[in-house]
Amino acid sequence: MVTAPGRPILILLAVLFVVLAGVPLFAETYLLKLVTRIMVLAIFAISLDLLIGYTGLVSFGHAAFFGLAAYCLHLLSPEYEAANLLWVLPACLAIAGAAGLVIGALVARTRGFYFIMSTLAFAQMLFFFFHDSDLAGGSDGAFIFVKPVLALGGATLIDLEDRQSFFYVCLACLTLSYLALVYLVRSSFGRAIQGVKLNEQRMRALGYDAYRYRLASFTVGATLAGLAGFLFAGIDGFVAPELLGWQESGVAIMIVILGGVGTLFGPILGAFAYAGVEEVLKDASLVGPLAEHWLIPMGLFVIAVVLLTPNGIAGLLL
Repeated sequence: MVTAPGRPILILLAVLFVVLAGVPLFAETYLLKLVTRIMVLAIFAISLDLLIGYTGLVSFGHAAFFGLAAYCLHLLSPEYEAANLLWVLPACLAIAGAAGLVIGALVARTRGFYFIMSTLAFAQMLFFFFHDSDLAGGSDGAFIFVKPVLALGGATLIDLEDRQSFFYVCLACLTLSYLALVYLVRSSFGRAIQGVKLNEQRMRALGYDAYRYRLASFTVGATLAGLAGFLFAGIDGFVAPELLGWQESGVAIMIVILGGVGTLFGPILGAFAYAGVEEVLKDASLVGPLAEHWLIPMGLFVIAVVLLTPNGIAGLLL
């Protein structure tokens, strides 16, 4: 079974939360946007860690739900007025969760390599649907001209056009997503999916329906990935087919491995490490001509972490 985070980890996460809460007080626009993007990637990564680390499902098509929710925000947002978060966010999450339920009902019956390829196939189908159709800009993508607001009784409480407000919404979503998943994996459901991962035959003998547990976990992961996609679309107010591509799924898998599979807090640290190293390697003032080929040292960095710390960054703290 995967162990729960100890007190030192909880203290570290609490310190990280406090630091993040203070970022808007001193950060310039670029840094604020960067940290917002990292937090959204962290939500995406922990949603995948639920599948990989706790259920034993290595999904290479997780970006399907990430991108689908982003496109739903575009399609559901009026062109010249702000949609209300009270209905547009639940709608996007419901669509991502429903897609996860339908796709999961088919792919959860497979195992190993077949599961990986079937999830990739569904994601690529969605990718080419949005890429080749005129529904939302085709290959050029589409803009979200007015970002949603949280309005009650005619009063606007939260406006996602405001960078600081959007930052705190993302921080709240990351915190609540992490706490919800910690509660989930510690519950009887969480122990059951971990048992299915470790020994499915024994769990079946004990009367557990392994398929239903995998399907439920897959649906929860898809819904949470939809939350990340919804927020990601709000960062720049733009969606593109690449959000559903296998590259996005690959980045999420990389972040999970980098941070530590089956820890939940590890992928959060992995998202900050990955994005931080990426920013450094892209900065020509720091690395010179190497910035034009930043993917090469990035690959070497990930390989070094995997070889030197098989349990990821989290393995150094446990």
